[in-house]
Amino acid sequence: MKKYRIFFILILIFAAACNIFGQTKTYPFEVKKTGTGKQTIIFIPGFASSGEVWNETVSKFDSKFSCYVLTMKGFSGVPPLADASFKDWEKEIAAYIKDLKIDKPIIIGHSMGAGLAMALAADYPELIAKIAVVDTLPCLAALSDPNFTSKENNDCTSTINSLKGMSDEQFKQMQTATIPRLVADPAMQETVIGWSMKSDRTTFAKMYCDFSNTDLREKIKTIQCPSLILLESYFINFKPAIENQYKNLKNADMRYASKGLHFIMYDDKEWYFEQLNHFLSSK
Repeated sequence: MKKYRIFFILILIFAAACNIFGQTKTYPFEVKKTGTGKQTIIFIPGFASSGEVWNETVSKFDSKFSCYVLTMKGFSGVPPLADASFKDWEKEIAAYIKDLKIDKPIIIGHSMGAGLAMALAADYPELIAKIAVVDTLPCLAALSDPNFTSKENNDCTSTINSLKGMSDEQFKQMQTATIPRLVADPAMQETVIGWSMKSDRTTFAKMYCDFSNTDLREKIKTIQCPSLILLESYFINFKPAIENQYKNLKNADMRYASKGLHFIMYDDKEWYFEQLNHFLSSK
């Protein structure tokens, strides 16, 4: 009996040791942290982008803020995790904030990352101090299809099979044709194409399909924090439809860039930094 008691005690000690010294929890993103400011900013890049998209932004603010820059797993050369989804990524970013006990961070997101910022602020309003949304809409699909309805169990199989069936050359041709519509700065076009080429094709296809099916128009009514909405210059042509999508978002400051495309941080830098500076310095 004594032998079994000792064995049981050893098991408990081993379990405790694993709990203390064991592997850290795996999140669906990598994190690069700079700065030591009391207030934290979490930067979420857009679809298929590297966290490097925020390099210039971080260099402007990491003297005053602690900056956590995410790169989602499966994008831009970061090894993928199975079963990526918009909802899971949102949940895991919230878990990361709670696990690290980050007090009321500001979330700055671009494109799909901005969609994640809105979803986080809506579902976890107690966690977030402010959000800055860089060029996305609560429901992108509804801009071209006003009658769009999100599917309950959206099947992404055909999208995944289609993109995985492409050769690397075919995929590069597609991205080379697409990216100049998203970033005007020629110097950055190759960089953004490179991020796509290094992305896991299954994650790329799944998240494209998943985000295309995302509709946050009703959800954003629960957002309580101040929200800055920065939109590319072309969107001014759809101002009534866009502002209708955002009608449920209170405390929103919506602004349209004067030039450039989707990657506002590259195409209209002076304006972009002016907006962020004002937003981050205001109470």
